[in-house]
Amino acid sequence: QVQLVESGGGSVQAGGSLRLSCAASGYTYSRSVMSWYRQAPGKEREFVSGINYDGTTVYADSVKGRFTISQDNAKNSVYLQMNSLKPEDTAMYYCQKVGMVAGTPYTYWGQGTQVTVSS
Repeated sequence: QVQLVESGGGSVQAGGSLRLSCAASGYTYSRSVMSWYRQAPGKEREFVSGINYDGTTVYADSVKGRFTISQDNAKNSVYLQMNSLKPEDTAMYYCQKVGMVAGTPYTYWGQGTQVTVSS
């Protein structure tokens, strides 16, 4: 089992910054993809950014140039630096870990951390 714990959310004004962290514990598989998703009230959960075990990153168009994902493999952690925040970034942010072990795919989610951006 893998546990994911997010932290770093909070309330900021538009234009501000936050840094989210996601720490993985338990059996941490070496080859996996860590991603951030978000879900605003009344909306579906959407992809924000992801990073592969080799460091390859991908971003949703809505956050390109403002958000930066990074990872620390030694700490089994992934981070999301969010700059130039906008009110539309307000959402619950979730960490996700996906991969495959012994031919079986797995997906784990964290409990989420709230980000609120006021105008």
